[in-house]
Amino acid sequence: MINKILSLDPIIQALIATIFTWSITALGAALVYFFKKINKTLMDGMLGFAGGVMIAASFFSLISPAIDMANSLNLIPWLVVFIGFFFGGVLLFIGDKVYDIYLKRNPRRDNLTPHENMKRCFMLISSITLHNIPEGMAVGVAFGSVVYGIEGATLAAAWTLALGIGLQNFPEGTAVSMPLRREGFSLNKSFFLGQLSGIVEPIAGVIGAILVIKVRFLLPFLLSFAAGAMIYVVVEELIPESQTNKKKDLMALFTLIGFSVMMILDIALG
Repeated sequence: MINKILSLDPIIQALIATIFTWSITALGAALVYFFKKINKTLMDGMLGFAGGVMIAASFFSLISPAIDMANSLNLIPWLVVFIGFFFGGVLLFIGDKVYDIYLKRNPRRDNLTPHENMKRCFMLISSITLHNIPEGMAVGVAFGSVVYGIEGATLAAAWTLALGIGLQNFPEGTAVSMPLRREGFSLNKSFFLGQLSGIVEPIAGVIGAILVIKVRFLLPFLLSFAAGAMIYVVVEELIPESQTNKKKDLMALFTLIGFSVMMILDIALG
């Protein structure tokens, strides 16, 4: 079964991999059926672990292959990687600022009306969904780059990246479904909207794979762009949220473990 999947076209594999990451989002959202309240230490530990995984994946699965690809295309590696990486982060930075402006113009109040509750839930779903787009594209780019046979760009590395993103998606699905349940949504609706936040990943994954296969020149930029976007998510959301836990040192250890696991998988399987 595994060999059959690995023999498929990279675009098909990108679709399968991102469906997997979406399914992990759904799995996280499904916790709403089993728990009234998720243990904060457990969730923060998962976020810290996912942060470490994503940092390692950004370098070993994205930046390193981008450098090799830039060299093979006779481009300036440091410039190509800088442009892609920096603007990948800047795009999400701008998105955050636009979101902050929206919040200032639509401030939350203690006594929320049903309409305002709905608006708050919509903003929650939107914020998670938007940052799933570069993650799905990152997986697609990783699979698409395998076509060119450059060093570091392997199916094993691409699947490992998908695994890392899947680990991150689990708490994200829960982060959407649980608040919705607290706002009075039904169990089924909370789960549905929670898993729906990850549906953009298969779409973005296929687009990313097609782009790098059809337009090879874009590959090192897209790889670096995806890495910058993921690092921004890690620094802005995952690690800070995990560090709100009283056991900060333990959360930092989870981040180190996550990085180590991803590094070992990438090096051993790549």
